Amino acid sequence: MAQVQSSTLTLQPAAGAASFALGFPAQVPSLGNLESYISAVHRMPMLSAEEERKLALAWREKEDRDAAGKLVLSHLRVVVSVARHYLGYGLPHADLIQEGNIGLMKAVRRFDPAQGVRLVSYALHWIKAEIHEYILRNWRLVKVATTKAQRKLFFNLRSMKQGFDNFHEAEIESVAAALNVKRADVVEMEQRMGGGDVSLQPLGDDGEEVYGPMAYLSDRSHEPDAVLEARSREHLQVHGLEEALESLDARSRRIVESRWLAVNDDGSGGKTLHDLAAEYGVSAERIRQIEVQAMKKMRQALASYA
Repeated sequence: MAQVQSSTLTLQPAAGAASFALGFPAQVPSLGNLESYISAVHRMPMLSAEEERKLALAWREKEDRDAAGKLVLSHLRVVVSVARHYLGYGLPHADLIQEGNIGLMKAVRRFDPAQGVRLVSYALHWIKAEIHEYILRNWRLVKVATTKAQRKLFFNLRSMKQGFDNFHEAEIESVAAALNVKRADVVEMEQRMGGGDVSLQPLGDDGEEVYGPMAYLSDRSHEPDAVLEARSREHLQVHGLEEALESLDARSRRIVESRWLAVNDDGSGGKTLHDLAAEYGVSAERIRQIEVQAMKKMRQALASYA
């Protein structure tokens, strides 16, 4: 929202919005909240047609910033009124007013009193245009309207949907005819507008952790700690495992490799305890004991290597 300070009035628009500042002597005190701002702008005196014409000429011919500032101040109430009609989009009222003020200031820059119209009539287009742009940028993470026709359909369709939830076939045909668009465009825009927002990082009501899309949308594979961890694990699996196997005697190494590192022709795992028992002429229990001791020794070797 516009922030009125002791010396200047400066707009601080949302990121990406074109703006400029008009500095002029302040006529209202410093304000701390939206209610105070709205109350203050409604107390500002309105200009007569002759006063408005003189101020507009002073700005156009002499670039008198005080005159431009008075034109802006006297029409801030118009922005508040227009912004109130767009509260149904779920965006902050203060932000809507802020963007509308940008449109008002653009209108003051371009206003020509010689055209025979009042500033309020000329500024309405600029105020609504800036608010529309802000809504389209922020109403959804994915833009719902990109072409001029889609933007027109977006705002008209939303106002026409206020009386009912979903369109019936006859209503779709009626809207398409009234807005001079294809039936398929109406259906698509209604579906896109009806899509609910999903929180990327939801929180449980009782404070418990709840997994949302962020849990599986984020890719940690390229983060520095993940890269270092992957490299360390790969190095341990290749070089560390080789050193651990070299710490074993020949029989223990063959038993471990046959049991856990070998793959049969059919894709199944290595040899069983009984297979190795028959090969070495001992019991399966003895093979298991050798395997346990070998694994223990390998773990100690891997710990030292790590």
